[in-house]
Amino acid sequence: MAGSNRNFGKQAEQAACVFLEQKGYSIVERNYRTRSAEIDIIARYNAFLVFIEVKARQGQRMGSAREAVTPVKQKKISLGAAFYLRENNLGEVRTRFDVIAVTRSRNDFEIEHIENAFQFFI
Repeated sequence: MAGSNRNFGKQAEQAACVFLEQKGYSIVERNYRTRSAEIDIIARYNAFLVFIEVKARQGQRMGSAREAVTPVKQKKISLGAAFYLRENNLGEVRTRFDVIAVTRSRNDFEIEHIENAFQFFI
């Protein structure tokens, strides 16, 4: 089961990347990791560097994907983003935090893109 969940997560993340590219985003990095955080997708969109959390669900029984990005998760993403910005000397770049909720619907994905889902949280 864990393997199929991991595979579904990868499929959902790939679907999110295709969705973003179709909207004009340029993917900079995927699965950026620090010791305490992982950021699923880092992308450029207009003047923004966007840190994106992808949450995938195969149904609603575990709650919505959007609800899964808790304040604790937001703080981890924010800390990872701060590390990324320092590591890449990007102190002056405009940033935004988005969430992409991916739900499997039959054999397709439903994608909800929540722009500016939360504020920098450090």
